[in-house]
Amino acid sequence: MAPRRRARPQKFPSVLLLLLLLVLAAAAATEVRGASWCVARSDATQQALQQALDYACTSGADCSPIQSSGLCFLPNTMQGHASYAFNSYYQRKAMAPGSCDFAGTATVAASDPSYGSCVYPSSLRSSVVE
Repeated sequence: MAPRRRARPQKFPSVLLLLLLLVLAAAAATEVRGASWCVARSDATQQALQQALDYACTSGADCSPIQSSGLCFLPNTMQGHASYAFNSYYQRKAMAPGSCDFAGTATVAASDPSYGSCVYPSSLRSSVVE
């Protein structure tokens, strides 16, 4: 009687699974291509940012996340609050030309400024665009 051969486990499915996991991990670690955000310029004065922030919040931006009980209140800085308001306005205006200027106090960024539980809307995320 011939010796019995041991069944070899198939490596193909496990290799595919590993490859799929690597691709998903790489995709999660990269920036979302084509997305853009509107943020406050670091060289803008506090007074100019305040005026632009007031305009954004009274002209269509959702400023509730930067209120004292909101997810984006902290850090409680003019730069942070203005960036969130500018971006909200920019996204709600469907990133129309000129909607990220705010008298020269804002600029378009390709890097997501979200942090912790404060998520900045983007064109590629599900957000309300009016």
